[in-house]
Amino acid sequence: MGMIARRSVLALAAGLLAAVSAAPSFAQDYPSHAVRIVVPFGAGGPADVAARLIGNVLQESFGQPFVVENRTGAGGVIGTIEAAKSPADGYTLLMMSNTQTANESLLTADQRKYELMRDLAPIAPVNYSDLVIVVNPQVPVKTLAEFIALAKAQPGKLNYASSGQGTPYHMAGELFKAMAGIDVVHVPYRNSGEARSGVIGGQVQMMIDAVPAMAPNIAENQVRALATTGKQRSAVLPNVPTSGEAGVPGYEATIWLGLMAPAGTPKPIIDKLNAAVNAMVKRPDIVKLWTEQGAVPMSMTPAEFEKFLRGDIEKWADVVKKFDKS
Repeated sequence: MGMIARRSVLALAAGLLAAVSAAPSFAQDYPSHAVRIVVPFGAGGPADVAARLIGNVLQESFGQPFVVENRTGAGGVIGTIEAAKSPADGYTLLMMSNTQTANESLLTADQRKYELMRDLAPIAPVNYSDLVIVVNPQVPVKTLAEFIALAKAQPGKLNYASSGQGTPYHMAGELFKAMAGIDVVHVPYRNSGEARSGVIGGQVQMMIDAVPAMAPNIAENQVRALATTGKQRSAVLPNVPTSGEAGVPGYEATIWLGLMAPAGTPKPIIDKLNAAVNAMVKRPDIVKLWTEQGAVPMSMTPAEFEKFLRGDIEKWADVVKKFDKS
């Protein structure tokens, strides 16, 4: 082998060695500058509040800013597209919920312009919360059974608010309608704060919202709580019956939150973020905070979260078929 050829081989070998050794150090050095967390929902909602808490904790852990960016619109689609089309380098993350898994069957691929499990990579779930069914105090009902009776007496006359098409509150509302056998009109708002204002102000009669978000309004008698949507009563609202107790056996709905990154984000970075989030959700101060708010921490590996997401996509596809038939 000639000297030039030998030099070329040595240079190539050195280059490959540098590339291989750079991969772990790339993850070790991550993050070396600010990371943005895209929240495809409005300020003040569960995803936004959780993203800001996570951002603060990750900033403490990694010594770099984690900046929340609200990109709202189209039932979470606009922000999800923004994250999916961003560079897969760990510097854009997506705060998501069961809105994204529901949208896989509610919207066509053309309407979404992305596929969740193709274009985004699972990092970790964060927490889940039960929901609560509330009515404006002027609605002449005290129980869920009375609300169902009123809705059956006036089909298509009552309405309910949600923070948009495909959100957990919309899906919970449609599932409730199907299981209770009632016709109540869906009124989608731009975000959960506006939807909450709609039911408090009486523009809509009913809303299904996350317990942590709606509990203060219930305490101030701005709305009347009829039922919660978990298997057991909420520790935050112990005097409010579950939907099963109140007359709709088997009805269950939650909102869960999680983090994803653009597909192709290096596995060492995904694993590093997963470890940081899992450490965060086990912190006693955060567990206490969430417990007081009615949220339950979730902890999974990226592979377990992927399996969870695929199962949730199938679950909501079945729900969509159910309320389409009704």
